[in-house]
Amino acid sequence: MDLAACRALDAVDPLAAFRSRFELPMGVTYLDGNSLGALPGETRRRVEQVLAGEWGQGLTRSWNQAGWIDAPRRVGEKIGRLIGARSGEVVVADSTSVNLFKLIGAALQARPGRRVVLSEAENFPTDLYIAEGVTRMLGAELRLLPRERLLTGLDADVCVLALTQVDFRSGRLLDMAALTSAAHSAGALALWDLSHSAGALQVDLTAARADLAVGCGYKFLNGGPGAPAYLHVSTALQEELHSPIQGWLGHRAPFGFAGDYLPGAGVERFLAGTPPILSLAALEVAVDLWLEADLAKVRAKSMRLGELFIDMVEERPELGLVLGSPRSAEARGSQLSFVHPEAYGVMQALIERGVIGDFRPPDNLRFGLTPLYTRFEDIFHAVETMVEVVAGGAHLDPRWAMRARVP
Repeated sequence: MDLAACRALDAVDPLAAFRSRFELPMGVTYLDGNSLGALPGETRRRVEQVLAGEWGQGLTRSWNQAGWIDAPRRVGEKIGRLIGARSGEVVVADSTSVNLFKLIGAALQARPGRRVVLSEAENFPTDLYIAEGVTRMLGAELRLLPRERLLTGLDADVCVLALTQVDFRSGRLLDMAALTSAAHSAGALALWDLSHSAGALQVDLTAARADLAVGCGYKFLNGGPGAPAYLHVSTALQEELHSPIQGWLGHRAPFGFAGDYLPGAGVERFLAGTPPILSLAALEVAVDLWLEADLAKVRAKSMRLGELFIDMVEERPELGLVLGSPRSAEARGSQLSFVHPEAYGVMQALIERGVIGDFRPPDNLRFGLTPLYTRFEDIFHAVETMVEVVAGGAHLDPRWAMRARVP
């Protein structure tokens, strides 16, 4: 594949028109949307509207007149359409970590006879930190097993099987339906972190019969740095579970200011504090944009981008890269990992040259593929720049020798 062939693929890309709706710097090949999505152009106008009009002129009236108070539910409904949830099962609130705390805590308190949270040892560290803290606080146990042994750990003591659908290092895609079914067979609930899947591939929580889910808004959803997260609670569980964070907006009548806490109806009981309106406005713009896209076409392009990237790297054995992701496109999300002994130096040198991916210890080069704005031409430029970096020895720059500097 040469540059002309890649441009020919871009010319017939059914999603090509979406790229112009993002603000992407000139001279930059951005392949890190799995860490922070690019800025939608409409976000700038919308946030200015909230600042100058709704806040500046409307002041407190905007809680009702501009629909601020309804934003967690309204945006949650929209995200629910992207992840295959039923109406009334998703709200936007807090961070992914806080939402994990709420859901794991609620599950353990609702089922006191089951005191184990089961997860894989290679799960995203923050998820494990939260699970460890909740289980310690409630006198429960966090059980960690290798991925291939998860099913053996599903016994009568397990309350929640907590997993991330797409592995953050390798991009490996877990079988949500099969693992959820296994959890249910053991009498456990299934909780899924969708941070690396929503907006990157088709997710269907209802078809998979998932009980609980969380996800962030700033990666593939393009909601902006620190965008609010979301949580999902299946309709069947909503009256059984009670949030361990009993905030005023989760109250049945938040503006009644009663002294006693009464949980709100449905998933709204998992709201807590006042919603961050500026961040929610930015996230809603991005979610609306995603709702215009055909997710089947998004997934098809993501797979094709990954295949092209792998093929081009394998045609360059001098790079010394080893694929760290599944070779099959069906078995991975929308990111690729390549292993290199000097991965940190390679990535820093790439970034200096305008190809932005990221590094994950100990030796992973990680590239996110966001089909709404990633082009086939971008893959060509990334690989050609990588050849330049490695062949020219730029990755051996003494500045990149101290891996302790990695943030």
